[in-house]
Amino acid sequence: MTEKNEMKKPKKQCATVFGYPVSIFFIVINEFCERFSYYGMRAVLVLYFKYFLKWDENFATTIYHTFVALCYLTPILGAIVADSWLGKFKTIVYLSIVYAVGQVVMAVSAINDITDANQDGTPDNMTFHVALSMVGLLLIALGTGGIKPCVAAFGGDQFRDDQEKQRGTFFSIFYLSINAGSLLSTVITPILRAKECGIHTQQSCYPLAFGVPAALMVVALIVFIVGSGMYNKTAPQGNIMVKVCRCIGFAVMNRFNHRASQYPKRDHWMDWADEKYDKLLIAQVKMVLKVLFLYIPLPMFWALFDQQGSRWTLQATTMDGDFGVLVIQPDQMQTVNPILILLLVPIMDSLVYPLVSKCQLNFTPLRRMTVGMFFAALAFVAAALVQIQIDQTLPHFPSSTEGQVKFINTLDTELQIKAGLNTIDLKPFTANDGYLTYDKPFDLTVGSNSSYIVNLPHGARTSMVITDETVQPLAYKDSDSKPEQGGNFIRIFNGYTFSAECNSGGPAVRWPGLTSNVKLRCGAAGKCSIQDQEWFCKRVYLQSKTGLWRFLYPTHPIKFYICRKLWTERKASGGDPT
Repeated sequence: MTEKNEMKKPKKQCATVFGYPVSIFFIVINEFCERFSYYGMRAVLVLYFKYFLKWDENFATTIYHTFVALCYLTPILGAIVADSWLGKFKTIVYLSIVYAVGQVVMAVSAINDITDANQDGTPDNMTFHVALSMVGLLLIALGTGGIKPCVAAFGGDQFRDDQEKQRGTFFSIFYLSINAGSLLSTVITPILRAKECGIHTQQSCYPLAFGVPAALMVVALIVFIVGSGMYNKTAPQGNIMVKVCRCIGFAVMNRFNHRASQYPKRDHWMDWADEKYDKLLIAQVKMVLKVLFLYIPLPMFWALFDQQGSRWTLQATTMDGDFGVLVIQPDQMQTVNPILILLLVPIMDSLVYPLVSKCQLNFTPLRRMTVGMFFAALAFVAAALVQIQIDQTLPHFPSSTEGQVKFINTLDTELQIKAGLNTIDLKPFTANDGYLTYDKPFDLTVGSNSSYIVNLPHGARTSMVITDETVQPLAYKDSDSKPEQGGNFIRIFNGYTFSAECNSGGPAVRWPGLTSNVKLRCGAAGKCSIQDQEWFCKRVYLQSKTGLWRFLYPTHPIKFYICRKLWTERKASGGDPT
């Protein structure tokens, strides 16, 4: 017995503007706000995992892609619910509420002050933040995926059968709104994330970066509900995917039940479904199965494409985005995609493809897909070449069974240092070139004094600062990774007996005498001061291939040697030292 087609009700008449139903404007605005919300949140997500939740890059990438996979898996659920039970309008409204709640939960999870009882800038209960984040992402995946198959189809339902031209224009505008929302969000939310905010301590403002997309999702929901009275709402008519799966399942079972030789063969295995399903549905299923063969390479393409939000963003954190007049944040790398779509789609459709047709070249959609995938492969070759260049800037860090050490002489006298089998002559206020590597404890002799046994921590770099020949050098752990955003880490040793202060264009760092600061990343301008005297260092003077320069601030009249030297050079040339 064949399944009967359901009767469709005639579409109601609604107000129009320039021949278009007024209702579609609410739908387009809703889609713009929703895409802003989704792509804005997703742009900063992998950095949130790495820097706020303190996950390593591999785990952050895994969770990021798991979330994206859920976002593209839940549309199947949303389509079934809309077509079988709730209808498109109610499905969009209900799941948009879930979506908005998820965005708000994500914004709340990024507020470190909630569990920062000791006000040190680090959440005391990271499990709480991780749990909130996972709940928020699950709700977002359910919401954005659930409404994805409904919104565009609901927009198409607003047109009558004689409005085919207007319907085509609507889908073009609809697609434009998606990329416009994506473009603006991937520009704005990284800027918000880069700002500093907080109650007790100033840190990267992830609450604001997630809060603005949450607000846009609430706006999207309100706008969509406001247009409720103008929509043409069709009743659920059953999900076609369910019908297709049942048709295929019946054909397979019927063929298996009639596998004996006495049953005549049929032209196609799907023809075994004609006892229950009409020939039109069977023919359509055959066409779908043929097309699915062409979609086999697409998962590989999208697996690479979506890495721009994970691996490419993480790669960008190791590069310098400061172009002088413009600073590109690592998570703004994703902005290139919507920009190129908005620029190239009209160029390709109105210029390139017509020219190709005039050249008598049969550039079919399948061939266009092939060329596009080839360029995608070249893009990852380019990314690999960039990574090779980044790796060349990295020092040789110690293995898990080795330790490395550098000796710094802050005395106004030349010293001879014996470290194991190595003998080093250090002039005043200098350090030895590079790091010495040891895999076991060694004897250290400074000048003519007695020896010390030094046992370096494995897998780490250490600076040993000599402040007095008669005492054992001071040891400080150095950075064992490349600085973020292509900058430099600066270790400042205060050789004075009173406090010193230094900043890197941001909040000042203060530390007592005869001590060293932790990692200080030099910003656009670094300023150091002792006893009301100030010296300024522009970052252009601080670039180094390893990104691990140091300043020596010894107990010597030249004091801030590097800073003062830059001050003198700039002043002599008539430039502004600041």
